[in-house]
Amino acid sequence: MAPKTENKKELEELRNAEKKYQAYIERRNELNNLARILREERDMINKKHKELKEAMEKVKKERDELVAKMRYHKELRNNLQKQAKELIEARRKRKGEVFKYLPLRVEELKADVQMLEYQQETMVLTPAEENELIEKIREKKAEYKDALKQLEKQKTIEIDLSDKEKAISELFKKADEEHQKVQQYYNESQKKHEEYIKLVNELAVTIAESNKKHQQYLEVRNEAQKNHEKAMEMRSKIISFRDERKKRWLEAKKVIEEQNLKARKAVLDEEKLQELAEEALHALKKGQKITL
Repeated sequence: MAPKTENKKELEELRNAEKKYQAYIERRNELNNLARILREERDMINKKHKELKEAMEKVKKERDELVAKMRYHKELRNNLQKQAKELIEARRKRKGEVFKYLPLRVEELKADVQMLEYQQETMVLTPAEENELIEKIREKKAEYKDALKQLEKQKTIEIDLSDKEKAISELFKKADEEHQKVQQYYNESQKKHEEYIKLVNELAVTIAESNKKHQQYLEVRNEAQKNHEKAMEMRSKIISFRDERKKRWLEAKKVIEEQNLKARKAVLDEEKLQELAEEALHALKKGQKITL
């Protein structure tokens, strides 16, 4: 192959290599820019991720506080209901001690005593009959006295029952108030729980998006690195190619310079011989001895 044709082919290869190098560099830069955009998008999602976690912690804390209040008032309600039920049981037992017809029985016994005393005062009785009547009066008075004691005790019981009834009503009233608070805090805690679950779902979505962006970022960055390596490989090839061409050029230059030096020396030697020949001829003409 002629040197000129070979040189043209080498120059063409060099230009192609430089074009490939430039293409790899441009592609690498494009991919690096895309990787930067993906990284920024990922970081923005991660920032939102952090904000969601902070919001979750806040809502969870509020929900737990509401649940704690609900449990506190639930315990109060249960204790009040328990006290009310205990009073109801105590009232039921005391009611068993109350006799509905006891006041009437007291009046009947009082009337019996009065009637027997009236008989004692108005009737003519034998000593035996009078003793028998006196015994009856004594028994009736004793029975009347016991009935009066029972009636007084029953009044105390009725007062106690009335107090218990009021206490039971008051306890149930307070229990209802506590139950309302239980319902209120339960509803509020449920709303907070729903809000928390919504944030959890949003967080799951952002994590998936962040992972996807991060994966895309890694893929693009790896592709950019491959293009960078190819560009550096092509750059080394270009440098090597240029160095080889420069080496050959320097070698050719050296050969040419040596050839030029030899040519100049040859010309100088020829001029020296011509000068010596002329000097010898001149000496012969004068009859002088010639020395070489």
